[in-house]
Amino acid sequence: MGRTRDAILEALENLTADELKKFKMKLLSVPLREGYGRIPRGTLLTMDAMDLTDKLVSFYLEAYGAELTELVLRDMGMQETAERLQEITRKEPGATPALMKAPPQMAAKIALHFMDQHRAALIARVTEVDGVLDALYGRVLTEEQYQAVRAETTNPAKMRKLFSFAPAWNLTCKDLLLHALKETQPYLVADLEQS
Repeated sequence: MGRTRDAILEALENLTADELKKFKMKLLSVPLREGYGRIPRGTLLTMDAMDLTDKLVSFYLEAYGAELTELVLRDMGMQETAERLQEITRKEPGATPALMKAPPQMAAKIALHFMDQHRAALIARVTEVDGVLDALYGRVLTEEQYQAVRAETTNPAKMRKLFSFAPAWNLTCKDLLLHALKETQPYLVADLEQS
């Protein structure tokens, strides 16, 4: 999977200082997929190409990070650089052929974690948010994140706030959230797994 990261880094390193600044400004306004948050502006503006690559990969993972990079480069009129990045990322050995051949609805189901698949239902239906937060405290959530979620007044608002931290989570964090939900709301999880 490192090849995609290297391709993003190469594309960004080939930008002039002004182009890199323009790239970062456009990245702040590019439309994002549902469930993804923005890299904070204050953090973003001070980054060099290497730091920005690391942040793109940690925030959006390699495939979506590369897709966003291509999108911004094309928006800047840098078609050749975007096409080169696209060419390299399409040749990535880790690109899953099963997802490419599957119908789009099926591909989304295969690729998405339970937490991503059922985000809307979880926001609407989880009733025991505090128990979930307690299970995640110190393992997934920092003190500030924990308090920010607890400060919300309704369960849907708490879950929405909890999901606002999800773009920075890896698979282990999502698995821990799923485990916490299974412990506190087993019937809800079972119902969603069958849907």
